Amino acid sequence: MSVESTDGGKWSCEYCTYKNFPSSLKCTMCRGAKPLLNEDIYRLRENIDTNELSNMNLLSLASGPCDITTNNASCDGKWICDVCTYLNSPKDLRCNQCRTTKATHTLDNINTTTVTNISAINLHEHIQPLRISQHSDLAQSLISRSRNNSPPTSSSTVSLDKSRQQQQQQQHRSTTNNITVTGTATINNSTIGCNNIQKWSCMACTYENWPKSLKCAMCGTMGNNATNISRSQQASCLILPTSDRENNEHCRTNTNILDERVQQRSSSHRFQDTAGATNNLEAERAAKAFRRNADWGWLKACLGVLEGDPSPVEAYLSAGGDPARQLIAQEVALLNRSSAFDVGHTLVHLAIRFHREDMLATLLSQIEGSESGVKRVPSYVAPDLAADIRRYFASTIRQRKGSFPCYFVTDLPTFALPAEVEELPGTVQEQLFTELLDKDAQQQLESEPPAVNWSLEVTMRLGSRLYALWNRSAGDCLLDSAMQATWGVFDRDNALRRALADSLHQGGHVFYPRWKEYETSQASLLEFSLDEGQWEEDWTSLLSLASQPGASLEQLHVFALAHILRRPIIVYGVKYVKSFRGETIGYARFEGVYLPLLWEQSFCTRTPLALGYTRGHFSALVPMEPYSRLVDTRTQTQHSPSDELQITFLPLMDRDRKLLPIHFLTQSEMGREETILRQWLEVCETEGGILVAQQRLHKRPLLVAQMVEEWLNHYRRLAQTTSAPFARPIPIQDYSSDGDTDEE
Repeated sequence: MSVESTDGGKWSCEYCTYKNFPSSLKCTMCRGAKPLLNEDIYRLRENIDTNELSNMNLLSLASGPCDITTNNASCDGKWICDVCTYLNSPKDLRCNQCRTTKATHTLDNINTTTVTNISAINLHEHIQPLRISQHSDLAQSLISRSRNNSPPTSSSTVSLDKSRQQQQQQQHRSTTNNITVTGTATINNSTIGCNNIQKWSCMACTYENWPKSLKCAMCGTMGNNATNISRSQQASCLILPTSDRENNEHCRTNTNILDERVQQRSSSHRFQDTAGATNNLEAERAAKAFRRNADWGWLKACLGVLEGDPSPVEAYLSAGGDPARQLIAQEVALLNRSSAFDVGHTLVHLAIRFHREDMLATLLSQIEGSESGVKRVPSYVAPDLAADIRRYFASTIRQRKGSFPCYFVTDLPTFALPAEVEELPGTVQEQLFTELLDKDAQQQLESEPPAVNWSLEVTMRLGSRLYALWNRSAGDCLLDSAMQATWGVFDRDNALRRALADSLHQGGHVFYPRWKEYETSQASLLEFSLDEGQWEEDWTSLLSLASQPGASLEQLHVFALAHILRRPIIVYGVKYVKSFRGETIGYARFEGVYLPLLWEQSFCTRTPLALGYTRGHFSALVPMEPYSRLVDTRTQTQHSPSDELQITFLPLMDRDRKLLPIHFLTQSEMGREETILRQWLEVCETEGGILVAQQRLHKRPLLVAQMVEEWLNHYRRLAQTTSAPFARPIPIQDYSSDGDTDEE
């Protein structure tokens, strides 16, 4: 309780401590009743103005935090909102602050005349009808306010109880208790005031929420408060008499609607939880079923492209797999490599993404529907040994000191097919040649007019048939073919290209005069000439091509390779370049002999290399070791030295018995072609009068021998499969030379 202040006669509110004027019966700030200082309210009859008493609330005479008749008109005609206690104009149907409807909170059933005539003398007469057994308008009003869940109802009812206890200790005790229970049921059986509202705790997160909240403000869980409110409101309506229940039909309707909404919300949450659990269960079952029925051959092929392993890719294609097949979402999830695999990817996409050029060539050839398939050259079967060979070759490159700083190699091996190939069964031999050779290039070189194998004397009697090895179709085909003809591998590390570019740049002052003189003589035959600026521009372009990996090379580059490899290079090629329609579009000009004319003859070997040229593509032409060498080795005869296997013969003439042209000869060397050939090559003449060069096949280097042996073992295992009991036929695959690179 607050005490009367001496500050101008103002009195302090016991709830908000606001100082009000003495004439104010309610607190201007919180609308709390003026304290009565424990005086008898009946003795204040003479000091209270009847008009003021008629305008003040019935229950404002008792101390309490707020007025129960908040919706009654104030002294100036305004009505107070039950929710936010805002003073609104009498003509306002909704609260201007919280938009609460006036009709919902107005005590329409209170008799105005009854309230107006209330005084200190007849106060007990109006308190008596508050019993539930009597049906006065004030009782109906109080019960109606208890249904609206208004906290002031409880506090005001408590104030009424205190007043009645002073006047009627025993007469109205039961009635007062009934009203109190009814009024406080809506706030979880607590009789606290507006300034001390009891909140309800959420069962899920223990957050304390306001009593009017239907669900937790923190986690959204539906609280028991909503159900309790609806049940208490329903109980409050049911205790009314029949006539009152008929007049208050909206109470039951609102209660039913609230119950239905609570049930719908709770059921919707349960349905969502159940649906989510069902969906997860069904998804897990579908994933397990898909895992059991997945095409693991296809998935292993995808992983093989990622890891650079061609075996699962070959197995998938051999089984009739579609190279254009696309990954689906379930397969991507099963592979569990979201950073590597995407929905819609094919093996071609994966090969391009992870730079698997050899697999890309195979897959593209399969998609195009050509005769191509998997290529299996020795460097494919033994990629580790092939990498060691390339590293060893790079270590053998040196630069010559002196006025001609050209690069050269220290080792001079010559690659040939092993004679053990002839021991394999016919079907295995056919598959081996299909996977090793470039049938398209072989066919073009042997077609009319043939460039290789046109002499039966050389191919049959001398056993010097040339085979075109499969090669990459990129701009590095010249360098790859030179590496295949010597070491049996590709120039994947561009070691030979770097040596070529550096030799032309640093030794250009030696190469340029001979190149310019030769090109000038060739231009004069075609009756045209170039000025110095054009020669320098062409020379700069040739140097640029040598420095760019993948760029196509010209005749000058073949001439420079002869100096780097320190040996002659014989190119057998078509005379005319034809279009894809078969139309002749110009001279090829690559066929001929390229000699290391800028070196001393003693610094070079006389064993040449053979290359084939077909419509912008170079291939390595290698012989097969004579089978007689294999027999002599097994019988340990001494027909040949231990470091030499056999000699093969390379024609220095074309089919018309004309000498192959020698490129980059000066004017003083013209007309002495045969003499020059005999100086740089071991030249002899066959019985048929064909001028040939001897190619000595030395013992293979250790790494090359191991690579070839591992490559042969693959076909030996196939041969054992065909010769075993109940042998299965080997699936013969068709392959071609289409491709870009290898994966060693």
